[in-house]
Amino acid sequence: QVQLVESGGGLVQPGGSLRLSCAASGVIFRFRRMRWYRQAPGKQRELVADITPGGSTNYADSVKGRFTISRDNAKNTVYLQMNSLKSEDTAVYFCGDGISSGQGTQVTVSS
Repeated sequence: QVQLVESGGGLVQPGGSLRLSCAASGVIFRFRRMRWYRQAPGKQRELVADITPGGSTNYADSVKGRFTISRDNAKNTVYLQMNSLKSEDTAVYFCGDGISSGQGTQVTVSS
């Protein structure tokens, strides 16, 4: 059974940074394209970034240049480094492998 557990969310001021982590188990992690999604109140879930098994990355236009997705296959973990955070980045952030996703971690950007 696949388990994905996100952590690292919290409250941060505009312009600040956070690093999210997602630990995977029950899956051959190194073969999976991993994704970070987010869902803001009243909005649909959107894809923020993804990373292939080989390390190629893609980003939503709204986060390009500010967010960085990375992975550590030895630790079965995918990360999302978020810099220059804006209020519109406030959302619940989820990781997923295209089949399963975790419970999410709340990110709130507010002064």
